[in-house]
Amino acid sequence: MCAIAGLVAIGVLAACAPPEGPKPPPPPVVETKPAVPATHPLTGEEPGFLRLSNMPEGRTPIRIGVLLPFSNGQAATRALAKAMMNAAQLALFDAHNPDILLMAADEGSTPSEAGTAAHQLVDEGAEVIVGPVFAASVSAVAPVTRDRGIPLIAFSTDRTVAGDGVYLLSYQPGNEVRRIVSYAASHGHTNFAALIPQTPYGDRVEEAFKAEADAEKLHVAAIQRFNTGVSDFTPEVKAVADSHADAVLVSQGGTAMSLIAGAFNNSTVHPQLLGTGLWADRGMDRAAITGGWFAAPSPEADAAFNSKYKAVYAADPPPLAPLAYDAVSLIAAMSSGPPYHRFTQAALTDPNGFFGVSGIFRFDADGSADRGLAVLQVNGDDARVIDPAPRTFQVPHA
Repeated sequence: MCAIAGLVAIGVLAACAPPEGPKPPPPPVVETKPAVPATHPLTGEEPGFLRLSNMPEGRTPIRIGVLLPFSNGQAATRALAKAMMNAAQLALFDAHNPDILLMAADEGSTPSEAGTAAHQLVDEGAEVIVGPVFAASVSAVAPVTRDRGIPLIAFSTDRTVAGDGVYLLSYQPGNEVRRIVSYAASHGHTNFAALIPQTPYGDRVEEAFKAEADAEKLHVAAIQRFNTGVSDFTPEVKAVADSHADAVLVSQGGTAMSLIAGAFNNSTVHPQLLGTGLWADRGMDRAAITGGWFAAPSPEADAAFNSKYKAVYAADPPPLAPLAYDAVSLIAAMSSGPPYHRFTQAALTDPNGFFGVSGIFRFDADGSADRGLAVLQVNGDDARVIDPAPRTFQVPHA
């Protein structure tokens, strides 16, 4: 079945609509890219479109292209691509929809390779494309999909490449920053500071931090950017400590986070430390940040997926594998509509959202993803949920 022109049948994971309740509030005003009309919109079957040999004539397949870096120059990236493809195929066992075809293509190592692969998927009749992983590849693929009016559900965390038919199903730092800052504010913290790496990731964290502080009317005492390549963060920590902030966001993981926490522990000021999803890394030494709060999916949310993946592939899935599962499953759940008119912007940006492996999510009008996240508190090497992830995006009446 899997050997026919790289196609596999894929099953459906049902999207969720929350129980009946109050209407959601109006969506926030966001900057959206103006829609560019498709020059050659996909409106029906065309010669050369792929289909399984055992599919009866007269039935239109639901063709889902999957674009991942299978031949990337980095071994770790190739392994990730394989795992994400494995995760996509796991949906096959959850619904058994023989009309859905999963068509794989190689993102490669360069944007031009990704663009070429996108043309291949379009020529094969992909009605929607899942992937690619890297922002530069998304930028190269987007003109191809926009020209045909095909939605692109990609995995980059760079919001600048989203919009106008490009949706980012990724763990975006802005979600985590908003969640943890809002939680800290609701628990009495009013004077905030931030230690942020001098990286593109850090740029997005700083943008979200400033926006949330402004929305919550919080005082920002200091923002310090740091070089991740050093081993002594004492000057940056001292500058933040001298600001007398009572809560400090540190968007860093790994060894650098342990060193930063150690510098705080050695100072005379001990603010509440706040973190992003980088703190969820089980391989990180979290003992130094005991008592810190961070936002991330609930640890138990993806337990069933992890167990299923390990049972089938005899390995633990990497953290990004559930994204491929959710993307393909979301598309499959929308596949009952009329061919070439089912994956619309209105359907993809349903404000009620969907249930995924790691909890609820939805696409905003600008193409970014909003997620329901939990707040966890570090306790030595462990972390426990102190504020559960929401199960609906609807806001109850006051």
